[in-house]
Amino acid sequence: MLRRARRGLRHRRLPVATAVVLLVAALAGVGLAIGAGRSSPVPATPTRPPPPTLAAAGDIACDPKDPRFDHGNGRARACHMRQTSDLLARGGFSAVLALGDLQYGHGGIADYQASYAPTWGRVQAITHPALGDGDYDNQHAAAYFGYFAAAAGQPDQGWYSFDLGAWHVIVLNSNCAHVGGCQPGSPQERWLKADLAAHPAKCILAVWHHPLFGSNAVRVNPTTLAFWQDLYASGADLALNGNNHFYERFAPQDPSGKPDPIRGIREFIVGTGGRDHQPLQTPLANSQARNDTTFGVLKLTLRPDGYDWAFLSGAGAGFTDTGTGTCH
Repeated sequence: MLRRARRGLRHRRLPVATAVVLLVAALAGVGLAIGAGRSSPVPATPTRPPPPTLAAAGDIACDPKDPRFDHGNGRARACHMRQTSDLLARGGFSAVLALGDLQYGHGGIADYQASYAPTWGRVQAITHPALGDGDYDNQHAAAYFGYFAAAAGQPDQGWYSFDLGAWHVIVLNSNCAHVGGCQPGSPQERWLKADLAAHPAKCILAVWHHPLFGSNAVRVNPTTLAFWQDLYASGADLALNGNNHFYERFAPQDPSGKPDPIRGIREFIVGTGGRDHQPLQTPLANSQARNDTTFGVLKLTLRPDGYDWAFLSGAGAGFTDTGTGTCH
């Protein structure tokens, strides 16, 4: 092809510009012909899915008989479950962790249908609930298990675990008197040890209602110490709790409350789901962020090697708290 093009250029006196165009075209044809027999498709670079994100809060839906419920609209300082649920409905989350005291009242599952279902129930398909003492107050948690069904675990236990991305998530029941205790050797503590041994994940998040640490001492539960001890021994990273109706974040610490930036567990209290607020008291030593006036949810982005957090305030309120951490 190239020789024919050159002969054509010798025997025909063409303008220089035309001759150059013909020669370039001939050279391009030769390149295509040579490459056609040996080319192979370039494999596409696989794209990693984005890390999962979850939202968490507890102490959520008011009793429909509460005068502050106001037909689901709430009042200035109470019953803001619709406001916080709006954050979930538009957030595009992979999962929602409901941290106990999900529905207040004593009217059975009808309370859930009137208050929780129109608000946080909008994301029920991705919700993983934990039991609070308020849930036991409503028909000894029968309404809770009736509403959440299999997602709540076994009715005589209320604990379970699942994987989310590279993370292992453990949901525990801190209403210890209802499930044979939480102390070492109790049925739940034995299950927790076995679950941790069976799931040696790089990153571990644990959820239960009553915190071990909190700047409101009357609402912490020291009997959950065994949870902390087992989780700490297995290298767990995060503990999420409710019960105290405020937001508080702690630095990583060991089960005795001493700072431990290498192996410590970071605790979040997110009792800001909508019911109302309780005042903070003197901050504990490792408390790093606190707020007792803002409703909202905690957003966690669960990276394979760590996590990012952000407190999302309902209705554009001013408080926020953001940061990042790594898995042990």
